Amino acid sequence: MTIDNPLIFFFSALGAFNGLLLSLYFLFFARPKHHSNYLLGGLLAALSIRIGKSVFFYFNPELSKIFLQIGLSSCFLIGPFLYFYANSKVNIDKKSNPFWFLPVLVIILFTLIIGIIYPYPEYPTLWGQTFIKIIYYQWLLCIIATAVLLRDKFKILIHTTRALSYNDSWVLTVFFGVSLIWVAYFIGSYTSYIVGALSFSFVLYLTVLLLLNKYRKHSKPQAQNKYANQKISDLEADQLFSKIDDLIKARELYKNPNLTLPELAKQLQIRTHLLSQFINDNLDKNFPQFINEYRIDEAKRLLKSNSNLKIDVIAEHCGFNSNSTFYAAFKKITHTTPSKFYDDI
Repeated sequence: MTIDNPLIFFFSALGAFNGLLLSLYFLFFARPKHHSNYLLGGLLAALSIRIGKSVFFYFNPELSKIFLQIGLSSCFLIGPFLYFYANSKVNIDKKSNPFWFLPVLVIILFTLIIGIIYPYPEYPTLWGQTFIKIIYYQWLLCIIATAVLLRDKFKILIHTTRALSYNDSWVLTVFFGVSLIWVAYFIGSYTSYIVGALSFSFVLYLTVLLLLNKYRKHSKPQAQNKYANQKISDLEADQLFSKIDDLIKARELYKNPNLTLPELAKQLQIRTHLLSQFINDNLDKNFPQFINEYRIDEAKRLLKSNSNLKIDVIAEHCGFNSNSTFYAAFKKITHTTPSKFYDDI
């Protein structure tokens, strides 16, 4: 095995090795024991095996074909693992299906059976010309299906008035990372085969930085965060936000100009302190700002759908006590005035 560029080999191989370690963490040690962690661990394992095969094959073209088969077989699992992982994060607040693993198990068994019936050493042409195309286009279809599944997350990403939750940021980072790796492999014939491995290392280290940033954010001294010793977990925060969002929209509570934090907590049947902690600590907002975002969303909807309504009527309909309060909130959230927003429609 000759290594023309030790630095490239080290960086790409280290990414695969660290990815495998990270997959073991999510499979066996991550908390809480939610099936999304198992799916992420499986996704990282499949990626790491595929990348490891790429690295060694790039520097040793005479690598045994059985290793090529293992690498391509794991590649067939990347797309499904991505889709099922994203689905688990989108539906994280729903009751976990005890048989969530069955679709994944079926795909793994199917991959093993195909490999046994058509081993790479005996069918190199079939693998090199047909199976590889099926694998990469199946991966692409899974990416497209995942994008459809995450369409609401993309809307939040480009929405200027609502910040992404950590859960949303994490799943979108994984989605874009896997998509980038697919692109790197797909264009490998025009660039270099090792680009896929290098892109995985880049994506992996970028994702680890996201984790470290979360750790630092949640490790601030108590003096900086009055809720430091009683943090709401990301899972609980996502569930609580879904509950609050559904209630506010279903009952149109934002239209009440006198809505207070204790009143909202009462309707949610949770402690006022918990609601205050969630809005201030997890969303990094105060209560008026949080409610005003719903009011401004309603105002924008009215401006788009009903050109005959006057601004003061819209302000009152959306729950503002005065026009001046409405104008101030509208400009703060949208960075423009109601009139200009209407003109730009």
